[in-house]
Amino acid sequence: MEVPKGFKKQIILKMKFGIIVFPGSNCDRDMMHALSDDLQQETIMLWHKDRDLSMFTKEDCIVLPGGFSYGDYLRCGALARFSPMMEQVIEFANNGGKVLGVCNGFQILCEAGLLPGVLLQNDHQKFACKNVYIKAENHSNLIGRHVGEKVLKIPVAHGEGRYHADADTLKWLHENKQIVFRYCDEHGEVHINSNPNGAINNIAGICNKDRNVFGMMPHPERACSLELNNIDGRGILQAFSNMN
Repeated sequence: MEVPKGFKKQIILKMKFGIIVFPGSNCDRDMMHALSDDLQQETIMLWHKDRDLSMFTKEDCIVLPGGFSYGDYLRCGALARFSPMMEQVIEFANNGGKVLGVCNGFQILCEAGLLPGVLLQNDHQKFACKNVYIKAENHSNLIGRHVGEKVLKIPVAHGEGRYHADADTLKWLHENKQIVFRYCDEHGEVHINSNPNGAINNIAGICNKDRNVFGMMPHPERACSLELNNIDGRGILQAFSNMN
């Protein structure tokens, strides 16, 4: 169809989400339903032994879901980091592709060197499973810009969620505005009582220096359904799509 004179042809980019399934993943279907059913996004499930990401472009997003990859033997995420698909994810990220790791996915990204720091055992040495509050640290990344100043109620479910990094790394994260989320109370106040795992500086999520790789411990996919009476997670996932 010829475009009328004086009008520019509008190109609508349709993006895809690829969700990697590791042995032991238990939130991959939750993520799929949140993206495909609640947000009406195209999703493709990716087996960890596959090596093909050729159907994805930099406009798309690869998601590493939560769970217990390889049973959390050795260290959380340490074995999954060597899955064949992770070689492709590292290349995809290094070429500017968007990557999101949630909970165990965050741990895998740290083990793979795509994000700095490490996730340690919760300071109270118990599994944390409850709703927590988080807020964006700044607006210098796509998530922060999308969720703005809103305090978000998002579930956590982890035993090794205590983010830790050395002093130099923390200084760099702060100065380069790579801290994405901090744990807070329902009023947005950041203090130790709102920290569910002892994470240093109440850090709940970070990104890489190029702001295309993101990791967070809370589960946004568990806060996307109206039936659950909580859709605070939608804003986080929508940030990766072409949705307004």
